[in-house]
Amino acid sequence: MNLSATLLLAFGMSMDAFAASIGKGATLHKPKFSEALRTGLIFGVIETLTPLIGWGLGLLATKFVLEWNHWIAFVLLVFLGGRMVLEGIRGDDDGEAETPHRHGFWLLVTTAIATSLDAMAVGVGLAFLQVNIVATALAIGCTTFIMSTVGIMIGRFIGPMLGKRAEILGGIVLIGIGAQILWSHFAA
Repeated sequence: MNLSATLLLAFGMSMDAFAASIGKGATLHKPKFSEALRTGLIFGVIETLTPLIGWGLGLLATKFVLEWNHWIAFVLLVFLGGRMVLEGIRGDDDGEAETPHRHGFWLLVTTAIATSLDAMAVGVGLAFLQVNIVATALAIGCTTFIMSTVGIMIGRFIGPMLGKRAEILGGIVLIGIGAQILWSHFAA
């Protein structure tokens, strides 16, 4: 793979994390840049590891990974998105519920894993090509780090406009990403 193909792949793999980060940033109360960096780092590290894991799995068990990765991503994203929608609806009933200043580590890890399962599937495919998997995974991870960090900061500005609906919208975005993963698998 040449440099332009690697960069296009990295950009494409980072788009789910970017969309999820916008939703995450919108649900926070004026997230600081340090929170954006923290989120970007978590998403970037996981997005770096998943193609490596996929590459390893591709060498061992390609059929199983390709058959189930879309379902795993779909279930995780629908679960996380549904949870956000329910919390957003409950938050409306509570009146003045305070928005958090940062997301929990495990919530971010779970979201990052769910949005990076497509990178794992790409890693499976890369196992059959002669590519430098470490360089490719680092390109994907670095791009995801940047896109997720920017996504949180974009969400910072969108959040106040949406108010309490930000969490509902963020949940809908995650559900939509899950549905898109499932749809693209069956449309292919």
